[in-house]
Amino acid sequence: MNASQTMPDPAPRPARYSAAGDEFLFVELDEAMTLEAFFRSISVTSGLRERRLPGVIEICPANASYQVRYDPDRLPLRRLIETLERLDAEVLGRSIQRLETRVVEVPVLYNDPWTHETLMRFRDRHQDPSGTDLEYAARINGFDSVDGFIQAHSGSPWFVSMVGFVAGLPFMYQMVPRERQIQVPKYLSPRTDTPKQTVGYGGCFSCIYSVRGAGGYQMFGVTPMPIYDPSANQPHIDDSMIYFRPGDIVKHRAIDREEYDAMVAQAEAGTFVPRSAPFVFDLDAFGDDPGSVARRVEEVLYEH
Repeated sequence: MNASQTMPDPAPRPARYSAAGDEFLFVELDEAMTLEAFFRSISVTSGLRERRLPGVIEICPANASYQVRYDPDRLPLRRLIETLERLDAEVLGRSIQRLETRVVEVPVLYNDPWTHETLMRFRDRHQDPSGTDLEYAARINGFDSVDGFIQAHSGSPWFVSMVGFVAGLPFMYQMVPRERQIQVPKYLSPRTDTPKQTVGYGGCFSCIYSVRGAGGYQMFGVTPMPIYDPSANQPHIDDSMIYFRPGDIVKHRAIDREEYDAMVAQAEAGTFVPRSAPFVFDLDAFGDDPGSVARRVEEVLYEH
């Protein structure tokens, strides 16, 4: 019998509503990132979006919180909070916690030459100047080899918990029991350069850098998959210019240089199409058997 069977789950903490200026409301659901807190955030914000409440301008879900931009001349703050309180109560009162979403495959060339060249330029800002980011991450997480670490990173699914910081950048949370989560600190001080579409890692979050620029996450590889498209050249990206949405489930797949080059050529020609499939995520089923849900994610992705 596991701990979840012998000990009742702690009651969810009440949401904390904080006005941020005249047009924004910040709502904190928990102080720690958990799948339960994220599920609550995405469920409440999805419910608000479906209601099409006049005066709501923008909704931004995050890891364990969310923010709403609203027009105070059309929507009084008190009414907005009352609406969110009702939605939150509905979410917490559900006997079945499910989310209709999609699974997306992200091909990754791990240990690629571009992030390797970059990380070597910034070893003076790293915890371990004598090695690479992958070697450091593998060692502090107890893996015997970089290959074993790559298998762990690519072998489990990830939730896109929020998109932002820079346009189109997805933050991803590993869908494994907490004791198996990869943990890697950010650089001691940020780099001034990170290649576009770098797959990075900081704390318990993986990410994909949508553009080239500064950054502090450990660099593990690079994906040929376009995720941000201001030029409107990629058919898989809509007019919003970004591909990922909070609630997406990501499955990384390690690829070699030949496959990477072929996919880059497809992206440059505007013919790249990511592998994806619809998926219904059941939070209770995941809590009971995370491994079974992870296997189902892979089955759904590759049966389409």
